[in-house]
Amino acid sequence: ISNSAIDMLMKFDDVESAERIFRSIKTKNIITYGAMVKGYVGNEMFEKALDLFEKVDIELDDVTYAIVFNACAKLCNDRAMKIGK
Repeated sequence: ISNSAIDMLMKFDDVESAERIFRSIKTKNIITYGAMVKGYVGNEMFEKALDLFEKVDIELDDVTYAIVFNACAKLCNDRAMKIGK
C-alpha cells in the first residue's frame, strides 16, 4: 500500500508527502525505490533521482534503470555521464 501511495502522491506533485512515506518504510524493496525514482523524474527532480539511485543497496530492475538513464539524458552533466556509462 505504501508503494501505491508514493506513486499516487508523486503523480499529484506532492513530493514531500511521498518522501515522508518513503522514509517511514523500514524494509524498502525494488518497487519502493522504483516508485521514488520514477516520481522524481516525473517531477523533473533529476538530481534527486540520481541521489536515490546512488544510495540503493539492492539490485534494481530494467525499468528502474531505464528511468535513471532518462534522468541522465535530461541532465547531461558530468555526474549523469558517469552514471549513464
